[in-house]
Amino acid sequence: MTTAEQALYTAGQAAQQAGVTRKAIRIYETKGLLPPAERTQAGYRLFTADDIAILRFIRQAKTLGLTLAEIADILDLQRGGAQPCGRVTQLLDAHLAQIDRTLADLRQLRRTLLHARRTAEQTRRAGGDAVICQIIEASPAPDLAS
Repeated sequence: MTTAEQALYTAGQAAQQAGVTRKAIRIYETKGLLPPAERTQAGYRLFTADDIAILRFIRQAKTLGLTLAEIADILDLQRGGAQPCGRVTQLLDAHLAQIDRTLADLRQLRRTLLHARRTAEQTRRAGGDAVICQIIEASPAPDLAS
């Protein structure tokens, strides 16, 4: 079926069907994730069912934490005839590793905060002033290099 024979949707209709905003569609077009839309004589953008499928794919990929640049890479592979599943797996593995690093950093930060809080409470109980500056100055620096 040629584009002329396919149902065409306005940006608002396409956005609603794909679960994205019209502004997101403009961004995706600008960044090359979505092919340039056909235009009516009045300049309104028109989208096909294939475009809506791409919009849904982009929305789903974003829910997995993929960036627009990563999504563009995947779409380029697919448009080039390659199966992008290997690349998707690599990207997801990289995101998982980053999440693991962030979680480790947060656990270390939590331990540091607990230590600072306990130190402040001990100081207060001993009759000392437990003001925020003493808490910060007495806290060990977290090891964020790991």
